[in-house]
Amino acid sequence: MRDNSVDYRQILLNEVPLFDVRAPVEFAHGSFPGAINLPLMDDTERAQVGTCYKREGQAAAIALGHRLVSGELKASRIAAWADFARTHPDGYLYCFRGGLRSQLVQQWLADAGIEYPRIVGGYKAMRRFLIDSLDAAASECSLQLVAGLTGTGKTEVLQRLANSVDLEHHAHHRGSSFGRHATPQPGQIDFENALVIEVLQRRAAGFNHLVLEDEGRIVGRCNVPLPLYQAMQQAPLVWLEDSFEQRTGRILQDYVLDMQAEFAVQHPDAPEAAFAALSEHLLSSLLRIRKRLGGERHQRIQALMQDALALHGSQGDVHAHRDWIAALLQEYYDPMYAYQRENKQERVVFSGDADAVVEYLQG
Repeated sequence: MRDNSVDYRQILLNEVPLFDVRAPVEFAHGSFPGAINLPLMDDTERAQVGTCYKREGQAAAIALGHRLVSGELKASRIAAWADFARTHPDGYLYCFRGGLRSQLVQQWLADAGIEYPRIVGGYKAMRRFLIDSLDAAASECSLQLVAGLTGTGKTEVLQRLANSVDLEHHAHHRGSSFGRHATPQPGQIDFENALVIEVLQRRAAGFNHLVLEDEGRIVGRCNVPLPLYQAMQQAPLVWLEDSFEQRTGRILQDYVLDMQAEFAVQHPDAPEAAFAALSEHLLSSLLRIRKRLGGERHQRIQALMQDALALHGSQGDVHAHRDWIAALLQEYYDPMYAYQRENKQERVVFSGDADAVVEYLQG
């Protein structure tokens, strides 16, 4: 049988094909980017075996598992594993701790004539490796943060840098009350795993100086891991500047046009439904900051948004969206960011437009 010893770092860096034999509920709670769930037992079967284990012990639980996964059901699962193994001969299988479940799957594959390696230590060991790797990066790497007013294009700057780590990309959220996408955010563990793998990739490429966007602790519903967040609070800031006109246009593109395109993908045959989803998204996003805006200001900006949506929906004219965007920037986001910059002024080491900031960060 093939060697089960593994280098977790190389597996994750090289995106080695993985199949996860844990139950779907375990896989949904957290997995690795690109891993495929081909469970030994489904959720119901796993629950039954777990109950049996608590009441009657390991031997009885194993016997029950063999009865539950037998006959045609067993054959179909082995066929799925074999298909993956033949398609990805360089891959690995794993369970939670690299114990009984992965050993059994490995044995059943061997009985079918396929030797396939498993990851000793399983998901738990690789997850521990990632947590330790992030702790090490937070203490060993130097960080710089790109800061700036809303709409200056901080993400665009990160995309031009080979040593950047994009927290918002991994969180699948733009980091503001309007930052949701049409599709859900990842779970916390999936967010962390993908984030740390990108950090590992940057370090493997020789970068121990990393550039991130200046973010709060929470990006949507994803929490930036505490060691990284604490390191970010000590990092120097590079302040990105852009004109008000450019910022307004960028927000119109990101929060209106791109979001409309995302909802259109979800409703390919129903443009009215896609536009209704966009309208609900924008209005509910504004509602989430109602208390911070104050009732009168919220009503006024909401009226501008509703007028813009009416013109957008009836004539396809998106220009009026600039009115509520401008009001939101001038009356809410810009004062908030100005206050934040004042508090962080001693950490600002450079200010400039996108080209100047990229040149500085590459220097």
